[in-house]
Amino acid sequence: MATLERTLVLLKPDAIERGIVGEILHRFERVGAKMIGLKLLVSERDTVMKHYTEDITMRRGEKVREMMIQMLTSGPFIAAVFEGVEIVHVVRKLVGDTEPKKAPPGTIRGDYAHVSFQYADERGIGIFNLIHASSSSEEAEIEIGVWFKPEELVHHKPLYTQYTLKEE
Repeated sequence: MATLERTLVLLKPDAIERGIVGEILHRFERVGAKMIGLKLLVSERDTVMKHYTEDITMRRGEKVREMMIQMLTSGPFIAAVFEGVEIVHVVRKLVGDTEPKKAPPGTIRGDYAHVSFQYADERGIGIFNLIHASSSSEEAEIEIGVWFKPEELVHHKPLYTQYTLKEE
């Protein structure tokens, strides 16, 4: 059954540094994702560790987790919450593969990034892939809680849904 969901998107410091935040956010707007939260943040390591949990260590290793933490604490980033029907899947499709060189054209990473895991690994740096998107609705709920208080999320109906044409 199709469900209304929320998802978290982080535009990482490299997206801000490159000046492509508006272009990236526009992609979500174009598909009709409803933005209900948006913040520009600089985060402490402890908070980022709540986002990049020990689960990442089990899946990808402590070195990878440490590089991800360093990347997100390296500068300002944007946290956004989107709402929509099966929005977790929609956003992941728009974002593209985690490894930018594998992301197809038309995706955010495919159009704006190209770095490979090998390049990043050889230099001992985190992958510059511009964006994070929750991988499941369960993960989204936890991640949204790291970056947003419930009262910071705006509940609204798009204007076009509030008006109906009167029959003549």
